[in-house]
Amino acid sequence: MISEIPAGTLINNRYLINKLLGQGGFGRTYLAFDKHRFGETCVLKEFVPATNQEEIINKSKELFEREAKVLYQIEHPQIPKFLASVTDNQRLFIVQEYIDGKTYSQILCDRISKKGKAFSENEIKTWLQGILPILEYIHQRKIIHRDISLDNIMLPDNKSQPVLIDFGVVKEKLTQFFSTNSNNSHYSLQGSVVGKIGYSPPEQLRLGQCYPSSDLYALGVCAIVLLTGRMPYLLIDESLNWQWQRYTNVSKALAKILDKMLAEKPSDRFQSANEILLELSNQNPSQNPNQNPNQPNQSGINQFIQKTPFNIFKKQKLNRNRKKLTQIHLHSPLRANPRHNYTHKHQFL
Repeated sequence: MISEIPAGTLINNRYLINKLLGQGGFGRTYLAFDKHRFGETCVLKEFVPATNQEEIINKSKELFEREAKVLYQIEHPQIPKFLASVTDNQRLFIVQEYIDGKTYSQILCDRISKKGKAFSENEIKTWLQGILPILEYIHQRKIIHRDISLDNIMLPDNKSQPVLIDFGVVKEKLTQFFSTNSNNSHYSLQGSVVGKIGYSPPEQLRLGQCYPSSDLYALGVCAIVLLTGRMPYLLIDESLNWQWQRYTNVSKALAKILDKMLAEKPSDRFQSANEILLELSNQNPSQNPNQNPNQPNQSGINQFIQKTPFNIFKKQKLNRNRKKLTQIHLHSPLRANPRHNYTHKHQFL
């Protein structure tokens, strides 16, 4: 395997390596400074081919650049920007925007250690409503994340919305290529498996197949881990059935949604993120389904207006006027003489 890049190394005569952020089976992630953008902080994700065959390496570069172009087209405020793809001395990199914050895996650990409790049902609903639109966005563009876990969902500092990081599409395409063209046991054994055991669905781990519902399955696992504070392997029994409801108390409506996200067969799951968003919105009976959830409830506004001091004053004044008109009516000569055939219907009121 290619050695780690030391701090202070300049990649492609532009990106100055600051430190190693992480390392996995497919490569390394570095924090770097962009010398062409006044030292702006960025992330370099390196894919490390486990082969020395020049022909395979050259073909992998072509595939790498083609798949990187797909990611470059993504423009979403909750996805780090893909800035460039770079090759340097047989090394392959993707350059991304740096997100300063914490992963939800870190957030969960901090919360349990400090408060002794996991996330509440309302927090999970809000969390899902913050992430599902991201998945709908990428799925509509035929992009599947493939590696959703609490380590790949971040909450940036001073922000309220989660961010989805570390797409697995490039890693999967490259490992498929190497498993076909290389005799290296590292790739022939792992094949095209991209994802995390416990989070990724059966079809992905067993067959290397991914669908939009595969991402939704992994997101469902994230949700039950946040709800229970337990790792995925502690929430599944010997028959590989989820038993997460033993460790938390949620409404039947939310449990039904999560169980459908976690269905073993892809066809038994929700087929789009929007389907889940619709189910979540239907759990709030006070919300008009045609109303923008970001807009205030109009009936609540009307009730507030009716209770303002100005409107109370108007009602009190109207009641006094009504009382005066009633007294005038009772002492009217027309009222005293029954032979006058007039009817008074408070036409002023």
